[in-house]
Amino acid sequence: MIIDCHGHYTTAPKALEEWRKRQIAGIHDPSARPSASDLRISDDELRESIESNQLRLMRERGLDLTVFSPRASFMAHHIGNFSVSSQWAAICNELCYRVTQLYPDHFAGAAMLPQSPGVDPVTCIPEIEKCVKEFGFVGINLNPDPTGGFWRSPPLTDRHWYPIYEKMVEFDIPAMIHVSTSCNACFHTTGAHYINADTTAVMQLIEGDLFRDFPTLRFVIPHGGGAAPYHWGRYRGLAQALQKPELRDHLLRNVFFDTCVYHQPGIDLLTSVIPVENILFASEMIGAVRGVDPETGYPFDDTKRYIEAARNLSPEDRYKIYEGNARRVYPRLDAALKARGR
Repeated sequence: MIIDCHGHYTTAPKALEEWRKRQIAGIHDPSARPSASDLRISDDELRESIESNQLRLMRERGLDLTVFSPRASFMAHHIGNFSVSSQWAAICNELCYRVTQLYPDHFAGAAMLPQSPGVDPVTCIPEIEKCVKEFGFVGINLNPDPTGGFWRSPPLTDRHWYPIYEKMVEFDIPAMIHVSTSCNACFHTTGAHYINADTTAVMQLIEGDLFRDFPTLRFVIPHGGGAAPYHWGRYRGLAQALQKPELRDHLLRNVFFDTCVYHQPGIDLLTSVIPVENILFASEMIGAVRGVDPETGYPFDDTKRYIEAARNLSPEDRYKIYEGNARRVYPRLDAALKARGR
């Protein structure tokens, strides 16, 4: 199988965006705030949004299953308060759940959390429990910066986040570390803020000792790990200066990188620097980069082509990247697949 661990519902029917606009307007005018029941999206509308977009491209590119979560830039945890985020997360997660029910062989859910700046992460626990227990989701997305580019939350190694980690360990699910929209004009959302967050997460985990407290905790750092693989020597040297163990022991038992890197040299570097056991196939399709690369004639986000063309990978390596590592990092996904004889 080819499992894409990083997909977002970026093609949801327009009614979702219109509902969100009404919700935001209702922050200042409670009488205008819509209820969840005001959002009406039929199964046929969901099918149209998926079959002409994600599912069509998955079939064209030879991908079997996508770990599917709400649109990252739409999470916008900085908007409103916890009540707003809670209602919005619940609606977005339910739509992804409905997609997984319509296409159980092709999509598995990962939950958006109802985070809000300055709010205790323990408030996210009910949504995690619902998504795992009732919806069968196999992971979560954790935003280390709910402010949208102003970074007022403690580092990921701080006890502030422990309620979420405890629930992750209990349910044996990983978290993809994924920020949302940038509100800071200095940081383009997908070109800077996302990559900044990936890199920042890696360095925070190097500085701390989180995995002493949670030895089975698992994080997926998206977008190829940001700048980390390119500067791996720097991070090894910093770890040494901080009197931390080698990164293979300090980090790589718990941290994994995806292949959302949109050119061949980037994938070649990623697969040369990071052990194959720590790389999960992903495309973030349909996502931030949707164009065709004029140098190759193929879409930038057709990442399977890069894995196939990487000369340093053996067939066994490709199996690990495409399927084996995902089954290990997402054990609930593995169990669900085995239950279907896959």
